Amino acid sequence: MHSRRTVLTSAAAAAAAVAAGAGPARAAARTAAPALPHQPLPDAATRTRLRRLIARMTPEEKVGQLFVMRVYGHSATDPDPADVAANQKEIGVANAAELVAKYHVGGIIYFGWAHNTREPHQIAELSNGIQKAATAQRVPVPVLISTDQEHGIVARVGAPATLFPGAMALGAGGSRDDARTAGRVAGQELYAMGIRQDYAPDADVNINPANPVIGVRSFGADPQAVARMVGAQVKGYQEGGVAACAKHFPGHGDTDTDSHVGLPYIHHSAEEWERLDAPPFKAAIAAGIDSIMTAHIVVPAFDPSEDPATLSRPILTGILRERLGYDGVVVTDSLGMEGVRAKYGDARVPVLALKAGVDQLLNPPDLSVAHGAVLKALKDGELTEREIDAKLLRILLLKERRGLFKDPYTSRRAVDRVVGTRGHLTTADRIADRTTTLLRNDGGVLPLSRRRERRLLVVGVDAAAPSGTGGPPTTVLAKALTDLGFSATALSTGLTPSRQRIDEAVAALGDRDAVVVATYNVTAQSAQRTLVGALLGTGKPVVQLAVRNPYDIAQLDGVKAALASYSWTDVELRAAARVIAGRREPAGRLPVAIMRADSPERALYPIGHGLSY
Repeated sequence: MHSRRTVLTSAAAAAAAVAAGAGPARAAARTAAPALPHQPLPDAATRTRLRRLIARMTPEEKVGQLFVMRVYGHSATDPDPADVAANQKEIGVANAAELVAKYHVGGIIYFGWAHNTREPHQIAELSNGIQKAATAQRVPVPVLISTDQEHGIVARVGAPATLFPGAMALGAGGSRDDARTAGRVAGQELYAMGIRQDYAPDADVNINPANPVIGVRSFGADPQAVARMVGAQVKGYQEGGVAACAKHFPGHGDTDTDSHVGLPYIHHSAEEWERLDAPPFKAAIAAGIDSIMTAHIVVPAFDPSEDPATLSRPILTGILRERLGYDGVVVTDSLGMEGVRAKYGDARVPVLALKAGVDQLLNPPDLSVAHGAVLKALKDGELTEREIDAKLLRILLLKERRGLFKDPYTSRRAVDRVVGTRGHLTTADRIADRTTTLLRNDGGVLPLSRRRERRLLVVGVDAAAPSGTGGPPTTVLAKALTDLGFSATALSTGLTPSRQRIDEAVAALGDRDAVVVATYNVTAQSAQRTLVGALLGTGKPVVQLAVRNPYDIAQLDGVKAALASYSWTDVELRAAARVIAGRREPAGRLPVAIMRADSPERALYPIGHGLSY
């Protein structure tokens, strides 16, 4: 473990420091809509007003404000019948308005699978409906509406909203200006849809190539480079009007377990944590971040009880609050994840989280159980009213900073003026043009020539678009290459191509001049290796594009031309196509090291590697 971390964060980090430095100001950065007015820190009078508001609340209302809950449906009052049924089964209410009225929740989180995010106008109307319900309460308190809009592989709001390259792609681009611009534009668009908190950026340092849950959601493997990008994005999001949220504290980057399905352990010493995991969170705090999300991970060096960080007072209060001096809002990762449910029951988890130092409780599996447990703990004295009031004040101060008490509503006009404008879409494309990384180009296979390799076949993985928009990746690539003057045909071969499908791909390549193959997290046992080997066996030029983690090339012997796009979203695939076609120089530099498959302690390509034409 230690030797791997040494390889990934030693001398090669110097190259990443160059790659992650601030780039020159870009003309494209100025095409975004102007930033919203800066929200000043609340003065003494504001704090007094909010404390008086808290004093008017019943214990039930105070406890409700601590929860951020999912709810099904596209409308706050009239969701589809199937969504009504889901709400009644899981929450005991019919819709979002009833959720607010019954539980007085302080926040609601939007998901695509909960049918909250069909399109921007609908999202804005849902947000307005929720705020209308909030103002109708006995003590009117606006709801903090949030979502996971990291961009790249995690995006809940799709086209026609603007979608940007994800964190690792931005890390490859290395421009803090681009990271800040992407955050600001994304924040402006969320704000226009009534969303005032974004659970981004990811502040984890992905030093473990086997990490199953973070990967390209991280800016990279060099802590200082990640810290610079995190600080830039925090400023961008909050300039755009939304609360940013750095995650997952104290750092989820060095694990091979997914906390959605298990309880990961991070075996860093205190000194290793300070060097590897802490810098991005320190940068987020220095940038004035509004909120920080906890991780459901065990760090024995900090808490020998082996409680997950979400439930650990030594970690959340001892380190985050006291050592790092953070006094903003602390929100849990989803309380429905197995990592936080493994040790304690669903009634104890929210109480222990609050005692540990949490302010907001995100998405408990059973709200009635969680709400009742916190209320009981308050009445029994396990949680004091003074503690709850302090948490509530932090939450209300955040809502004040994000303008919710002044005006919680949005409008169709705001959506039309801001969301998915031509300027924003152009900005996203130009940022993406600086991210594609050329890893290998033996013999000058790339760029492809419209004269020599006009007829192209595009094969490979067709994972569902993370945003739910665009076409299958092979189709998007084929169309983009055709638009650039090639004649490209797509053939989806899938994540685990069968022998028959591989044979079909080889046959389809027969009358084509070259093939582009999209790969996705290739392992030693992956059938994708067989596919690539069969394509190489034809003797035709083969271009391999890693559309998720960039490590695939280590498993693909014989490939002469290899690139990484760090995601399979449309904006990144189009950028990769422009590089393949020679319309853009490959400007990205690896923000992580790619280790050799046959010698995992040795770097095949170090941090900072990237070729040009």
